[in-house]
Amino acid sequence: MSLRTWKEAGSQFAFRDHDIFYRADGHGREALLCIHGFPTASWDWEPVWASLRQRFGHVVAPDLLGFGWSAKPRGHDYSLIEQADLCDALLAERGIERVHVLAHDYGVSVAQELLAREISQPRRRAQLLSVVFLNGGLFPETHRAVWQQRWLNGPLGPLLTQLMNEKRFGETFSRVFGPDTRPGLIELHDFWQLISHRDGHRIAHRLIRYIRERRMNRERWVAALQRSPVPLRLINGPLDPVSGAHLLDRYRELVPEPDTVSIPGVGHYPQVEAPDRVLRAFHEFHDRMSGEKRPRSLS
Repeated sequence: MSLRTWKEAGSQFAFRDHDIFYRADGHGREALLCIHGFPTASWDWEPVWASLRQRFGHVVAPDLLGFGWSAKPRGHDYSLIEQADLCDALLAERGIERVHVLAHDYGVSVAQELLAREISQPRRRAQLLSVVFLNGGLFPETHRAVWQQRWLNGPLGPLLTQLMNEKRFGETFSRVFGPDTRPGLIELHDFWQLISHRDGHRIAHRLIRYIRERRMNRERWVAALQRSPVPLRLINGPLDPVSGAHLLDRYRELVPEPDTVSIPGVGHYPQVEAPDRVLRAFHEFHDRMSGEKRPRSLS
C-alpha cells in the first residue's frame, strides 16, 4: 500500500483541540492498538497491516501528537503521558472496551504507561488484554541514543532541527537498520514526507524529551513490566544499535518469566525489515494465549 493510499484510508478525531490522524479497519469492542515510534508514524505498520487485520476484527493505529499527519503544535510540551491519554481517547472514540497492544520504539513507553494504568486503575478505561513490544527503550539504562538524538536532547537541539533535511535524515535513519535490511531511497523519501509534514522536523527537539521522561518514570514503568497482569512478549531485532541485543539481555534479567523472540539480522524496525518473521512471532504469541501449545521462546 502506498503512503498516499494509507493516508486516504485514514480518519481524524479531535484530542484536546488537536486533529489526530489514525488508521482503523474493522469494528468491534475488542481490538488491536498499534503504537508507532519516533520519529515516524502509523505507516510503520503497513507491512504487517493486512495480516493483523485478518487476525483481529478491529485494528487501530494513530499518528501520535506531533507525528505524521497529526497536529504538530510548535510550542507544545510533548509528553508520553499525554500520548497515553490520546490512545485512551481514541479507544473510547472507537467504542473499544478490550484491547491488545503492539508497540514499537517511542510507543513502548506509551504502552508501559497503559500497562501501569491497568494495574493501578483497572476498569476505568478499555481493558488491556496483552502487550507485544518491538525494539524500544523499555529501560532507560539500556537506551543507546545515536549522536543526533543526544544533540537534539541538548541545548543545541533547536539549531539541529534547522539544519535537518531529507539527505541528512536518510543517512542517520538508515544506520539503525540491519546492514542487509536498510530502506531504499523511495522508502526513505516516504518516511521523510511524514516527518517533514507541517514542518514536523522543526519540533524534533521537543519530541525527543521522551528520553528524559523515561528516566523520570523508570520505577513506574519497569514495575509495570514486572507486575504485569497480562501476557507480554518482546520481539527484538538484535542488530539495532539503540535497543538491540543488549535490551533483550536486560529484559530477560528484570522481567519475570520473560517471553522473548530474537530475529537475527534485523535492526531497530523489525516490522519493516522482516515483517513475515515478526508476524510469525506475533501470531504464535496470540495462538498460545488462545490455548494452542507452542514454544515459549524462538530464535
